[in-house]
Order: sequence, then C-alpha cells, then structure tokens
Amino acid sequence: MEIKKFQLTNTGRFSEIEVLLAPTPSKQSNITVFVGNNGAGKTSLLKSLATSLSWLVARLRTEKGNGNTIPEDVIRNGANYATIEIELIDKKDRAVNSDVGSANPVFHWSIAKTRKGRKSVKTSVLTGASELAGFYRGGLSQDDKTSVPLIAFYPVERVVLDIPLKIKDRHSFLQLDGYDNSLNQGVDFRRFFEWFREREDAENETGISADMFKQIARLFDDQDEIWTKLSALKASSRDRQLTAVRTAISHFMPGFSSLRVRRKPRLHMSIDKNGETLNVAQLSQGEKSLMALVGDIARRLAMMNPALENPLHGDGVVLIDEVDLHLHPKWQRTLISSFTATFPNCQFVLTTHSPLVISDNKDVLCYLLDDGELTVAEDLYGADANSVLLSVMDTDIRNAEINKKLHDLLDAIQDAELELASTLLSELTKELPESHIELTKARLLLRKQELRHAKN
Repeated sequence: MEIKKFQLTNTGRFSEIEVLLAPTPSKQSNITVFVGNNGAGKTSLLKSLATSLSWLVARLRTEKGNGNTIPEDVIRNGANYATIEIELIDKKDRAVNSDVGSANPVFHWSIAKTRKGRKSVKTSVLTGASELAGFYRGGLSQDDKTSVPLIAFYPVERVVLDIPLKIKDRHSFLQLDGYDNSLNQGVDFRRFFEWFREREDAENETGISADMFKQIARLFDDQDEIWTKLSALKASSRDRQLTAVRTAISHFMPGFSSLRVRRKPRLHMSIDKNGETLNVAQLSQGEKSLMALVGDIARRLAMMNPALENPLHGDGVVLIDEVDLHLHPKWQRTLISSFTATFPNCQFVLTTHSPLVISDNKDVLCYLLDDGELTVAEDLYGADANSVLLSVMDTDIRNAEINKKLHDLLDAIQDAELELASTLLSELTKELPESHIELTKARLLLRKQELRHAKN
C-alpha cells in the first residue's frame, strides 16, 4: 500500500494544497520530508494524513468502523468547512479492485467537516476506504496469516518516560492489535515494553534465556559439538517477532545488541552497548527514544506479517513528526538510510529541523513550507550543513552579530583598510576562541595584505 497524493482544503493554514508523496517519477525513494519554520504547517500535514488513514484502519477492523473526524478548530479561519482527500495504490493481487483491469488499483476517499451552524456544502465520501479495507478483511477471512499494512503516526509527544515491565492488565497481541494506538496524537511506548516482556517470557519457556546462554557459552569452545547443538537449539527457539525488533534496533544503533528483560537484582530491561550490559533506564533520552521508536515500528510489522519470512519487509505508511528529536548529529545523518535499509517496503513521511537529515541521502523528496506555500527543494545530496541552513532553512550559520562583524572584517581586509581591519580583528579575538577557523583565515589574509602594502 502506498499513498500517491493527498489534498487539503481550508485545513489549518492551508486554503488549498495538493501534495505528491515519494516515490514519484523524479524521486524513486520511499521518503518524503517536510522542512519549515515553526508554525509553517508541517505537523498539520501529518495530522491530516493520520486523520484520513484512521478511516482505513477503523474499517479494516470492522466493516462499519468510524475513524477520526476533522476537529472544528482545524477549519481555516474565515472558512465554513474543511476537507482532506487522499489517493492510494495497492500493489497486492486482488480479485476485485476499484479500477478494474488496473495492475495497481487506485483508491480515493475524502472526509469533510462543516462548522456548527453553517450549511453543509461538502460531505465525506468513504467508498475507497471501505473497499480497500474490505479486500484486506477478505484476505484474512481466507487465510488468517495474510499480511496487512502498517499504518502508524509518531507525533512529537513520544518521550520515553518510564519502562513498564510489571504488567497489571494482560493485553491481547493478535495481528490486528498492531493497530492499537497507532494513530493517536500522543505515544508513550508503554505497549511496546509490555509486548516485549510478554513475548520474551514465552520465548524463554521454549528455549534458553539470553543470560543463561551467555553463562553456558563460557564453558565451551566454539568448535565443540555440544556447543554447536546448543547454538542451533537457541536459534530455533528464538521468537520471530522479537528477533525482528532486536535486528531493527541493532541496524539503527550500531554497537547496541541483545535487548532483553532481566529479573535480578530486580526486574528491568537491559541492552548491550559496545560489549557492556546496561539497564535501558541508564541510556540517554535520545538513545531510549530511538530504541523505542524503531522497536515499535518493528513490533507492529512483525505482528502484521506473521507469515512473512522477514517481517521487517512488510509494507505500510509511517508518519514521524520531528524525526531528529533528541538525536545526536551522527545519528541524524544516518536516519533516512537506516529507514530505507531496515524497512525497505514502508513509505515514510517525515518532518525535521535538521539539515543533516535531508542532505545525506539521494532521491529524498524534500518540501519547503513557508506561509502555507509548498515548494520542492533542489537536490540536497552532498550539501554541507551550512549550505542547507542558508538555502533551505533560511537560517544564518552562526550568531548574526558575530556574522556581521566577520563580514566587516573581511571587507576591511579586501579594501586594504589595514588599521580598521586590525581593530576589528582585535575585537573579535576577545570574543571568539583563539583557534576559531574564521579568525585564523582572517589573520592570514590580513598578513598577506600587510606584506603586499609594505612591498608597494
């Protein structure tokens, strides 16, 4: 399943806007990124998509299910109504589809909201959502291991506040439970940790726990026949869904492995970081947030694709607001390549404030949002962070006052105003570190000008 485009009318700050999502003829990746100042409308676009997709999820679960409506306060000021329209294609083989004879059937639906006390001029048309959901329900009726698409929205409010391992209420973790809380406006990842604990308890009942396996490993040589048999037994007893989660986390977080639940000295979740076993609570907020985000995507894919050899290759749509939240620049650089490598069949729609996210990967469809207007950014692959800040994010690469002083200094050197240049250099030397690269360049340029002036 793949979203081709969506259109908003009188929604948020947008009077009328149509957005194509990657892949497109010119951008063949599965990544679309929105960039813009705070208040430009990036989050509104993602929330609108989540609202529209909630109808597909609801009708996939039950034939007459209802999704989320457009909140009245989202209707654009001065307008009487708002609409969200969406167009998707479904590449799975279907006996019946909305465009008979088409290799990739196209599905459309729209939702509308009218202000209270106003005359309705637009109504919701949900035939496409019902039709597509019906195809999936039909597939599940014939084979309960039929894959269903992941549909998830991760808003800014996704901080890992705690790691709940003491499960008070038992949950069901059936295939369609992968949609639980998947499009909520806030995520706390509680369900991910509870799911992990329950799956690992079941895994340990049929095999050897990770901690026990480590202890046994010390007793045998790698070539020992008994060790070989134990390794094979351990591999065969691994839970496929947990393996998918652990694999995804290790792909995104190099040096991290063996996420597991430990019961001594007290119940906690641990992970190996560069060979050292740590309580997950000891990780930084960025590490915990990335681990939970990636783990939750992998968990839902594993639940929704029970028969797929590699559940991480399931398809779907993932919306992530401020994908760079809490992350070190090193991880920001690798985010998109990690998404495409780990979840190759998922379509990602992201927002970011980081130049590093959008400049390190080819074929990313990047949109610039400014005052309700949408434009496609030029190819940013290979651009340095400063160039992206200036050309795309309309932001100075350094403090504006210092930037002006540096420009004044370079102008004075260029114009051979040596006394003024020396004064400006002296003032900046008091404000900036001695090793500041721009000051070093200025000193060299000034020295060249002084030598040239003396020679003349």
